[in-house]
Parts: sequence; C-alpha cells; structure tokens
Amino acid sequence: MKLHFKSSKHKQAKKLFSELIDRYNQNAIEDSDVIIALGGDGQMLSCLKESIEYEIPVFGINCGHIGFLMNEYKQTDLIERIQKAETATIHPILMQAQTLNGEKTSALAINEISLLRQTHNAAHCQITINNKIELEQLICDGLMVATPAGSTAYNLSANGPIIPIEAKLLALTPISPFRPRRWQGALLPSSSTVNIKVINPEFRPQSVTADNLEVRDIADVTINQENNIVLRLLFDAGTSLAERSIREQFLV
Repeated sequence: MKLHFKSSKHKQAKKLFSELIDRYNQNAIEDSDVIIALGGDGQMLSCLKESIEYEIPVFGINCGHIGFLMNEYKQTDLIERIQKAETATIHPILMQAQTLNGEKTSALAINEISLLRQTHNAAHCQITINNKIELEQLICDGLMVATPAGSTAYNLSANGPIIPIEAKLLALTPISPFRPRRWQGALLPSSSTVNIKVINPEFRPQSVTADNLEVRDIADVTINQENNIVLRLLFDAGTSLAERSIREQFLV
C-alpha cells in the first residue's frame, strides 16, 4: 500500500509527519492508494478537496483539538488500520456567488456554505428553493447550508440539526434570526437548489464562505450538492462517521 502524507502547520503534526515518512516512505500523490491527513478537521477538509482529482480515500490522524473527522493517533501498524477501516462516502456542495460588481466565484464546500453580515446592520435575505420563493425576507446575522458531514460543526453551534451521514438531506440554518422570529430553518432534499438573494446589499453587505474561502459584498448565491463528486473518509473500525453523528446528539 502506497501512502501520501499531508501535514498541517501544527508542531505535533509536523513531528508525526517526519516519523511516519521515515517508517512508511512518502509517495507521490498520483501514485498513492491513500492520503494520510495529519492535523485537525481543517487539514482533513483540505486533503479531501485535493483527493477529488486523484479519486483516493483520506485517512486522518488527529494532531489538533477536536478532530471530529479524524482518527486517534496510535502507535500501531498504520497500514493494518487502513485495511480494516470503515469508509464514509460524502458529497460536497457547490457555491456559485455573484458580487455587487458582477464578479462570479464558484467553490466547493464539504462542511457548509455560510452567509454573514459584514457590518452592524442586520442581514436581509430572500430564500428561493427550486425556483420558488419560500421566504420573502429573513432578517438575521447570517444563514448557512450544511451537509450531513458538516451538520455537527458550525451548523450545530447555530442550533441546526445533526443529519445522519447516510441521509440525503441538507440543513438550511439561520444564524441569530430576528424575523420571522419563530423560523428556525429547514431540512431540504439533497437534490434541492438553494438561492439566497441579498436584499439592499449596498446598505446591508454580506459575505459568503465555502468552508474556508470567503467572498465579500455579494449580491446572490446559488447552492446545490455535487453528486458526481464522491469523497471517501476512512475511520477505524467502530468509530465510523455515522456512529460519531449519533453519539454527538447525546453529549451533555
């Protein structure tokens, strides 16, 4: 089995990177069977996006803090762990954003695509699902569309639902909604196309972020799931992403 190691800038990750290369060798990514991501969830997201071109799975080893998408570091045979690992298959979502000056940006996100107000003024949004306006005006701090894989991250912090990894759903979750006061978001089929139009963007500017890529002063954003892109995460047996999502719902 040929491995390609990718490390974050964390001191522990860089130290482990050197140790594992000495033991297993570093192979070119195009010749490798698996990418080994060393760091935290941010490093995992970066490696997953890089894996798209090569269509190979990613096995993460936590060298950060939470590491929800990572495996624990163990001084055991890494190749044996990979051979016994369980696979979680996920799809990213695509952001297509247009700014006030007409510039267009596309980007993939694995966790979520989020809109946020840029100033002290509350954000005003119009929400359209599959070409039908569902909410004429949402007044809030922001709004996000989260995948099942990302539902336990920023989405959960904003009181959004945890989505089972196998569910063909997306979470549409407001951030600090003010009006309509009782609207707490929606669960949408993963086949949905979501369009968010910024109302009065000159006075109430908003930015949009796809995982870690930010675009400012946006006019509107369209979001849909990219089913033709398949990402594979590897987890130690008994610690699958599905089991982690269930366990997260019972933490107190």
